[in-house]
Amino acid sequence: MFVISQLVQRLSAPSMDAYVPVLVMIASGVLFGVTNLVAAELLGPRRPNWRKLTTYESGMEPIRTARERFSVKFYMVAMVFIVFDIEIVFMYPWAVQFRQLGAVGLIGMALFIAVLLVGLVYVWQKGILEWSRE
Repeated sequence: MFVISQLVQRLSAPSMDAYVPVLVMIASGVLFGVTNLVAAELLGPRRPNWRKLTTYESGMEPIRTARERFSVKFYMVAMVFIVFDIEIVFMYPWAVQFRQLGAVGLIGMALFIAVLLVGLVYVWQKGILEWSRE
């Protein structure tokens, strides 16, 4: 504890006050990760056999190999999902500050959504969303 208190005293200089919560979060994240790895090693299975190592999904026997090839369209749908999912990262702060941004913020978000809609129409016309019909 003495080492931690010394570290906090050094880091709590006037120029470093803003970084102390970040360092605490990083330290707690690393500690959590290391704790989980050690717990998995200590509490994990000791005698693996073919039944323990087989693929398990909903109690059904696996039909095909896990190395099966998928259509490229499947991966394109995944990338489109990621792109349209990440848009929320930009929309959430805008929604929080909506009243303070005024008309300029509204126009900016309208342009952003228009670009996303153009991208969605393009993807739709290319047939990327039709991967499940193959």
